[in-house]
Amino acid sequence: MKTFAEFGLEPKVLQAITELGFEESTPIQDKAIPIAMNGTDLIGQAQTGTGKTAAFGIPLINKISTSENRIVALIMTPTRELAIQVADEIGKLSRYKGIRSLPIYGGQDIGRQIRALKKHPQIIIGTPGRLLDHINRKTIRLDDVQTVILDEADEMLDMGFMEDITSILSLVPEERHTMLFSATMPPNIQKLAQQFLRNPEHVSVIPKNITAPSIEQAYIEVHERQKFEALSRLLDMESPELAIVFGRTKRRVDELSEALQKRGYSADGLHGDLSQNQRDAVMRKFRDGSIDVLVATDVAARGLDVSGVSHVINFDLPQDPESYVHRIGRTGRAGKEGTAWSFVTPREIDHLHFIEKVTRQRIAKKPLPSLAEAIEGKQRLTAERLIEMIQNEEFAEYKGISIQLLEQYDSVRLLAAAMKLLTGEKKDVSIELTPEDPIRAKKRKPDIRSSGRRFSGGPFGGGNRSGGGGYRGGGGGSRSGGGYRGGSSGGSREGGSRDGGSRSSGGYRGGEGRYSGGGDRRPRGSSEE
Repeated sequence: MKTFAEFGLEPKVLQAITELGFEESTPIQDKAIPIAMNGTDLIGQAQTGTGKTAAFGIPLINKISTSENRIVALIMTPTRELAIQVADEIGKLSRYKGIRSLPIYGGQDIGRQIRALKKHPQIIIGTPGRLLDHINRKTIRLDDVQTVILDEADEMLDMGFMEDITSILSLVPEERHTMLFSATMPPNIQKLAQQFLRNPEHVSVIPKNITAPSIEQAYIEVHERQKFEALSRLLDMESPELAIVFGRTKRRVDELSEALQKRGYSADGLHGDLSQNQRDAVMRKFRDGSIDVLVATDVAARGLDVSGVSHVINFDLPQDPESYVHRIGRTGRAGKEGTAWSFVTPREIDHLHFIEKVTRQRIAKKPLPSLAEAIEGKQRLTAERLIEMIQNEEFAEYKGISIQLLEQYDSVRLLAAAMKLLTGEKKDVSIELTPEDPIRAKKRKPDIRSSGRRFSGGPFGGGNRSGGGGYRGGGGGSRSGGGYRGGSSGGSREGGSRDGGSRSSGGYRGGEGRYSGGGDRRPRGSSEE
């Protein structure tokens, strides 16, 4: 993987990336950004959560001139929520360059969107239905679009947007840069790519199943402000020989390594801002055992090959599943057993499940170690060190004073005092770390539309051409309610049926949906409101 500084980006774009805490590119970014910056059409096969928004967003922002007063880039997404999420990330990445972007989706007042369009955004992020609404109203013109991005193309086609996408792309100049991202590559996606992309390069980062039987994986659900106490107890209870603790940002690494030192742990930090001499000094201490806890960012741990790492602790969850696999791979090497722990805040549980799904590994939930378990762990380590010393006969010069002490004191009391001295007491220092925002799994929600051209609602919600709740229908739920891919009530695939009674009463792809309960297909010029 590369650092973002290696891509040759504008300073203002790089500044925004750095402030977001990103140091090292994810696999899809590493492969896609150079291709995108060359202006070559691209097919990217990657799942949500792998960093693909930045993979197309960074080169897009980098190449757009701030002097542009036209719509020069169009990003199409299947759902309103994804449009909002992409727009939010584009906004963060372009904050210093000053590129204007605008999300366009059903369910939001169209008048408000028309007013926002008068501010001349350069990037439009929208759902196909609402985009066509604006095109028909002539509030959006695509004559000057230079870049088109189809995000989650397989989802858009699954939801029946092929005709809409074709209509929109036919209005964009043929001389353009086109990028298509999709988790899967079924025949209809391949056909779409053949029709609208010119000699595209294909990159894929669908991860292989990791089989790491020698790595025991577990997570602890813990609130952000409890993480440091949890780490202290875990280090005490597990007594790792060598541990790598991963933090998401350089600030986190600095604060965490300093906090551990204040509490009496042998720790040091490693991140991309350290000079090569500083990095070498830290790694030398880690390898020779002068420190037993290394706190690091992903980029700093790149290429680390340290034998004897018994524990990896994800103090912060990584941005993507590939980084998780890379992190835990630091332990359990050369056939040795290793342990990987992750701290997960309640708002990050969905992201953890996403990591489990992509890596096809179940991560066991464990309770927060108690204070008693932490103390017991430290005492156990001290006892092991004592036994090892006895076995190695490394104490001959201490026998004389030991005999004198045994003449004065009970042997059990004497050994207990020695154990306490050797174990050491954790320094009671108050620690306050700067909280990091949680990583959230990108959930897909319906692009809810209340009326409009061929729609009365979202692609998953209530009815077909005249009804409510059938195939892909119901009130926005799963396969268990309101029919096949149904909603919040009414049975399963069978209860509510594929047609929810029939296409006239239950709904084909129902919900406030594709062919909806609010009437038949609407004329092209009508609103999705």
